[in-house]
Amino acid sequence: MREAYPLSPVQSYRRLFALTGPLYVVIAFLGRLPLAMSQIAALLAVSGATGSYAAGGATAGAVAVANAVGSPLAGALTDRVGQRPVLLVQSLVGTVGLLVLAAQTWALAPGQAWWPLLVTAAWTGVFLPQVGTMARVRWRPISTATPGSDPRVMDAAFSYEGSADEASFVLGPALVGVIVAVAAPVTSLVVAALLLGAFGTWFALHPTVALVGAARSAGVRPARLLTPALLVLAGTQLGIGMVFGSIQTGTSVLATQAGQPGLTGLLHALLGVGSVLAGLAVVALPESVGHVRRLRVFTSGMVLLSLPLLLVGSLGSLALALLCLGVAIAPSMITTFTLAERTTPARRLGAAMTILAAMTGTGYAVGAALAGRLADLGGHQPAFAVTVLATLVAATLAWAGARPVRRALTTATTTTRTGRLVEPHGTRPQDAPNAR
Repeated sequence: MREAYPLSPVQSYRRLFALTGPLYVVIAFLGRLPLAMSQIAALLAVSGATGSYAAGGATAGAVAVANAVGSPLAGALTDRVGQRPVLLVQSLVGTVGLLVLAAQTWALAPGQAWWPLLVTAAWTGVFLPQVGTMARVRWRPISTATPGSDPRVMDAAFSYEGSADEASFVLGPALVGVIVAVAAPVTSLVVAALLLGAFGTWFALHPTVALVGAARSAGVRPARLLTPALLVLAGTQLGIGMVFGSIQTGTSVLATQAGQPGLTGLLHALLGVGSVLAGLAVVALPESVGHVRRLRVFTSGMVLLSLPLLLVGSLGSLALALLCLGVAIAPSMITTFTLAERTTPARRLGAAMTILAAMTGTGYAVGAALAGRLADLGGHQPAFAVTVLATLVAATLAWAGARPVRRALTTATTTTRTGRLVEPHGTRPQDAPNAR
């Protein structure tokens, strides 16, 4: 029976991690580091080998764009055949791709054409797995496969996954920075490959993958994927991705102007610190605060907390502004993914989650490019103006798109209560009495 009192954050996470054991949590976290490392590793390795930031940026961009294109396709494929075969192929081919890119970069002679690196980078990006996204998909069948599990652990699951993603995109670049400081830049690509080969494969073979089996499609019409609700949520994630890209560009410009370009990574990490802490605390919110309302509040908070960026003129004030802004970012992302999970049929969940992840990456590229162009014209302030614009995009969609999202939630709840919900991945309805 569901308890009448709210769980504390510690209780929520303790119950969540008890469902799988701590080893799974460690594997899933380390498995997502290669994706967080790959772009900056490619940027530094290729830039160092060619002496051209254009070459490094193009190579890193090829990884990002290819991953944004390939991830939704891989996610849709997991819905059809299950996660294990898709993740195995992605992990193995992605590992080979990173090693080949490292070898090509190492062997590149001065003045030699570097366009082959773009081909390898794009091929690698297509196959880099979205481990964090696939981990989100697993938590629902993991929770329903455990008799008597509390439905509220799903809130803890998405709070944790959002914070884990943020932490990975802080620690991944930091790890690359440490490697570059003590070894050749190309070594960071090798380390990313080894991590992917070990933990990406381990994640693909972990016993929890059996709960996310292939969908039974015989005689069943595929559920609609691109609903108005998902489009609203995808647009919101696009705005959040633009926040990340524009902030990195603006931070780099201001740090360079201050004569401290090496602090760019550390300053950008401050955004993740506030984001991780706030994300872990989201689970403490009472259920009476609905997720549609949360998305409106959190994205509005991003708008308000981004405005001080227009006034910063020193690295100290920038550090404080980034710490504060991070408080609203992870809760916004967590709520977006939670709403997608609750409004998407189980048989299309892999595709839906990877679409949101791809939109985040696309927004990152758009925000960085737009902020970079404006920074060339006027420095860090126009770049941070892109950040404010991006938060306005996310908040506007959260407010204007609340109706279709709320309608989709109502439909999902009604379907569940009438017993017509399609079964979760790899389970039968009678095996999952606590579904949703």
